[in-house]
Amino acid sequence: MHPDLSPHLHTEECNNLIRKLKKCHEENKWKKFVGFCNELDSDVLRCLRKERENRRRENYEKSQAKKVKIKLQQNESVAN
Repeated sequence: MHPDLSPHLHTEECNNLIRKLKKCHEENKWKKFVGFCNELDSDVLRCLRKERENRRRENYEKSQAKKVKIKLQQNESVAN
């Protein structure tokens, strides 16, 4: 099962893979049930995983910067 595949949520690279997968499913109505589109599906999953890991890392870095900023503000208020 995939997360939401709306184009505005993903990079252009992933959107291209998603379009190819959807096209494969449309063109191969019955073959898709026996694994005809599995390679594209795996590529989409890898791309989505890479996006998720990048988002997670960026959010972690933002949270660490925010913690440092809050700590500095607390130290300044204690010093006053």
